[in-house]
This record gives sequence, C-alpha cells and structure tokens, in this order.
Amino acid sequence: MAKRELTAEVAVVGGGPSGFVAALALAAAGADTVLFAPPAAGPDRRTTALLDGSVRVLKALGTWARLEPHTAPLAHLRLVDATRRLIRAPEVTFDAAELGLEAFGYNIENEVLRRELGAAAAKTRNLRIIEEAVAAVAPEESGVKLKLAGGEERVKLVAAADGRHSICRKAAGIATERRELPQTAVAMNLRHSRPHRGISTEFHTESGPFTLVPLAGERSSLVWVVEPDEAEALLKLDDGLLACEIERRAFSILGKMAIESGRGAFPLAIEIARHFARRRIALVGEAGHLLPPIGAQGLNLGIRDAATLAELVADARRAGKDPGGDDVLFDYDERRRPDVRSRALAVELMNRSLLTDFLPVHALRSMGLELVARFGFLRRRLMREGLGERADAPRLARAGAL
Repeated sequence: MAKRELTAEVAVVGGGPSGFVAALALAAAGADTVLFAPPAAGPDRRTTALLDGSVRVLKALGTWARLEPHTAPLAHLRLVDATRRLIRAPEVTFDAAELGLEAFGYNIENEVLRRELGAAAAKTRNLRIIEEAVAAVAPEESGVKLKLAGGEERVKLVAAADGRHSICRKAAGIATERRELPQTAVAMNLRHSRPHRGISTEFHTESGPFTLVPLAGERSSLVWVVEPDEAEALLKLDDGLLACEIERRAFSILGKMAIESGRGAFPLAIEIARHFARRRIALVGEAGHLLPPIGAQGLNLGIRDAATLAELVADARRAGKDPGGDDVLFDYDERRRPDVRSRALAVELMNRSLLTDFLPVHALRSMGLELVARFGFLRRRLMREGLGERADAPRLARAGAL
C-alpha cells in the first residue's frame, strides 16, 4: 500500500467510550486519526465507575473537566456479607483517604460519558469522525483497508474498539476463549431518600454481588447479579414492587427507593482474546476482553488499552517506525496480556467464592477479609490492586503525557 494511498495514519473502529478514548489518545500521540463512530442503536442506561488511573488518563487528554460535573465520587467502598451461610465474612470498609486519594474513582452514566467524549473528539485536531459503520476490514502487508457503504479508508494501524462481536478481531484472525457464567446482571438507576455520602456498598449474596454505586445527587446505580430465572422475574415486576424489593435487599440503608426509566439484563460471561494484536489490528476494550461487572474492571481496562496503544504509537512515530509494524503490535500484546488476564482471574475467583457451597472456601474468604479489616498494610495493598496500579501502567496514567 503506497504512502500516497493512505487516508489517515490510524483508524479507530467503534463509537463507545473505549473507542472515543482511543481516538483522543492516538490523536494526542500526533497520529492522523479517523474514528468510525456510528450512532448508538439506543440509550445505554448503564453507568461506569472510572477508577483513579482512568481519571488520570482523562485529565491528561483534557476531557476530565467536561466529565467531572456529571460524576459522583466513590470515596468509600463497603463490603457486606449478606449470605445466609454458616460462615460469614465480617463487614469491611475501604477509605480512599487511606491512599491519599479523594476518591477511588467517579461514577458516571454511560450516555453522558459518550456524549461528552464525543464533544471533545469533535474539537480535537488531527481527528476526523465518520458517523458510519465499517462494513469490512481487510488487513494487508503494508496497511489496512476499511470498507464503508460509500467508500473506503486506508490506514497503517486499526484500533479495534468495536465490541464483543468485533469484525476487526475476526479480520485479524484472532480467536477468543469464552466461558459462560450461570448468572445475569440486572442494571438500573435509582433515586433514594437518604444520601449515599460517597459510599459504594457491595452486598455479597449466594448468586453474586448486589452493588449500589453513587451517582450525582441522591441517586445510585444498581448492578444486581442473580440467576437467569430470577432476573426474568425481577424484570417483570412493576416499578413499585421492584423498588420495595431493592430496598429490602439493601436493608433500607438508602431509605425509600424509586426506579428511574430504563432497566437492562445482561447474561454474564468471561471472554478473552488469545492475542491482543495481529495483522496491523490492536484490540481495545470489549473487542479484546469481556468481564462481568464485578470490581469495575471493564472500561477501566479498555482505557488502559487505549493509553498503552497511544504510548507505543507515539514512541514509534518519534523513532520513525511504522506505527502498525509487528514490533509495535508485539509490544502491545506483551503489555496488555498480564494486566487483562490477572484482572479476569481476580474477577472469576471472587465470583466463584460467592457461588460455591464448599465450606472451606467460605472460611478462607472470611479469614482473608478479617485480616484485611485488621491490618492497614494488607488493606492498602488490596486497594491498590483493585485500582489496577501496576509498574507498567501507561505514561498517560503516570506522567500525564505521551
């Protein structure tokens, strides 16, 4: 593919939050970037807890000032064993101030997040936005062709942020490892009569977590992990009955509940790509990894994907190298693999510890949380691990620059 045929240096395929962050980061790296962001099929009623490292990336990209007014800080995380088992774990509260932070992260509605990232992208230099879906992706030795209904784009590198059914991943010939989980996540937003005071409360139940996460105002988002049959029954309840059931499950800690419009149910699975980059295509977000909504890992991993790829592209451009070359893709795969797989393992172990009826597992879990509650150094270590602090964190999260 001759240089004169290129229509951009880098393409980002996907108009979700991961795609917008990837486009903003690659443009910040100096790459001439085109973003394919077709309009969303419908409103996304879910929320995202942006952890501290993600907030650092967004600050470095100059977008945090747009987002912060729409967020609620997560200053405290409370774990409550709400099972009815013989051995129960003690209640544990984690305080962000113990790490010198105002908050572990900030919760924001996905619709607002996408809207504000899109507005920032529209004002970014060397970033062109095409509100159209990519119909086909064809990797070649020296570039990638992206076919649209009305034309074609040609680039050196594709950041595939096109979700769990990624056509880019398929074009790269990357297989995935998938495990279905016997659970469904029910998600919705709530209004309540008592203030949340910046406390995110996670009740552990026999079917999975029941998690209330603060939103701006006296509102919270709920992610309720249950068996599929129970999810179906919950979705059939009218707002009043469902609100009463949620208040009961939450032990009335937030007072009276009212359901906001829009509920969703999502079957849970863990799906990890066997490679995170091949044939000039790098996987970002759910194209590379799909995790249950436990521990707020999903989009935060996607933001680290985007920041890492932008760092490698910036380094390649400074060295006069091909940003879609095999060495860049190899480094990306090596950098993202341990982070993604360790997060997936932690989420799966946490989930299995709730589902199992094996008494020794309950005892170990209870003893572990008892030690965490008693010893500050263990508590701080666990908090840092939960925030995804790593020695190989991308420069945007550490130094604030590429």
